[in-house]
Amino acid sequence: MRDSLSLTGLFPVLQTAAPLSQESQWRSISFFNLYRLILGGVLLLVPGMFGEMFASSEHNQSLFFWVAVGYTLLVLLSMLAIGLRKPRTTLQLAFQICTDIAAVALLTYYGGGVQSNMGMLLLVSLALAGMIGRGRITLLFAALASIAMLLGHGYAVLTRDGTMAQFFQTGILCTSYFAVAWLAHTMSKYAVASEKLALRRGVDLSNMAEANRLMIQDMPDGVLVVDERGVVRQSNPGAERLLGYVFPANGRVSLEESSPLLDAMFAAWRQNNALGHEVLRLPGTNHPVKVRFLPVQREGFWGAVVVLEDLQRAQEQAQQVKLAALGRLTANIAHEVRNPLSSISYAAELLKEQEHDVAQARLFQIILDNTRRLNRIVQDVMQVNRRDRLHAEQLNLTACLEELLENICQVEQVPRTVFEMLIEPSCAVRFDRGHFEQVLWNLCRNALRYSQRRNGSVRIRAHVPDDGRTILEITDDGPGVTADAAQKLFEPFFTTDSGGTGLGLYIARELCEANGATIEYRRALEGGACFRILFGSNNET
Repeated sequence: MRDSLSLTGLFPVLQTAAPLSQESQWRSISFFNLYRLILGGVLLLVPGMFGEMFASSEHNQSLFFWVAVGYTLLVLLSMLAIGLRKPRTTLQLAFQICTDIAAVALLTYYGGGVQSNMGMLLLVSLALAGMIGRGRITLLFAALASIAMLLGHGYAVLTRDGTMAQFFQTGILCTSYFAVAWLAHTMSKYAVASEKLALRRGVDLSNMAEANRLMIQDMPDGVLVVDERGVVRQSNPGAERLLGYVFPANGRVSLEESSPLLDAMFAAWRQNNALGHEVLRLPGTNHPVKVRFLPVQREGFWGAVVVLEDLQRAQEQAQQVKLAALGRLTANIAHEVRNPLSSISYAAELLKEQEHDVAQARLFQIILDNTRRLNRIVQDVMQVNRRDRLHAEQLNLTACLEELLENICQVEQVPRTVFEMLIEPSCAVRFDRGHFEQVLWNLCRNALRYSQRRNGSVRIRAHVPDDGRTILEITDDGPGVTADAAQKLFEPFFTTDSGGTGLGLYIARELCEANGATIEYRRALEGGACFRILFGSNNET
């Protein structure tokens, strides 16, 4: 897989939850301190604008003003501490709320007592402190505020014109402190529970998104996410492989630019959803695919997921399953078929040696010909399992091909001049010798069978391009292969020769792949057939 399923990838929310919560608290404290700064500025204006309403004397107005000045300076000091992120949030919040309690208590005393309603300012501070501190020690702050207000009013009763009757009003104010603190504590519990639930949901969504990303990226089939305007928003490597188009990592391209055929199908599908599930060959890579459109609907049509099912891969898997079953039957075929076949062939040869008429001789010959054909089929089937027995060695193409061509000419009774060989001296490949001889034997005999058998009818050429990988081409001057047959040449049991088994080219491809090489068919410039083998690097094992 391209990415491993790690805790780091799956749980990014859990890893960043603590720093984000701490930063959120500092931000909340900053907004709280901004409110306190505005409040301090307003309190500085009160003695000059509303002094007669709050203070009974000029002396009290002056003290009211200096308390407001001191309060504003402490707020500015808190702003500096918040910028430095010192001390920690709990101490910073405690310092601010204690400052508010002391300042409001003094302002209440110098502003005319509890009837001035200055103590109501602490309700806002207690509520905000409860929400920022998540309800912790909020009741303690309410108790401190109540003690401060009761002490202030008691001192006013002893030293000034405060009345005992106003203790009731002070008690109601203190009760309001506790009510607000308890309400903030309760609301903070719900806020904490909601935050934890949102965190868990975020982790689940993050895990699901990561799992979906890994699944999409590692899918062998192609997946494209297209919006309603036909713009490709997401793709996977499978889609790039099938389309032969590399999607930009940080850009968006239209479906028309990457594949005009899919864009036309997408437009038709939007008009009629029954047009999905089409089977076609993609123009860029000639890959057989099944195209499916899955609508993505979110408050109307948002787009679609385009799935490109790789039919070639499915066909290869089906062939592998079929050939695996065939391999399991090979041992039984060798024992159960070849032994009776040998007996039939031997008996037919004995009968043929006796005196008989022409009709009987023809029947005996038919028996012998078909037993040889059956024996060849069994031998070809048994070669399917040979690809795992690999003994690679360094082979000189010139020497190996010369020896191979001599043997073919003797068996086929053709002159050596039918084969024209042009091999560069530096051509050497790393290949299993037995596999190499079998592959070249099949290709050369096929080329000879369909050629005109004139001088140079079969041309064998090998060269080494700049990438260092040797290329070997076997070309004939025959009629070539039709376009339909060319798509099935390397499929097992496919043949255009009534006497062939249809396994020769398939076995050649399997043996090439086992040795790190690839084989392909292409039509020759002169019109004949050309089989091209691209060998692996000589340094590969």
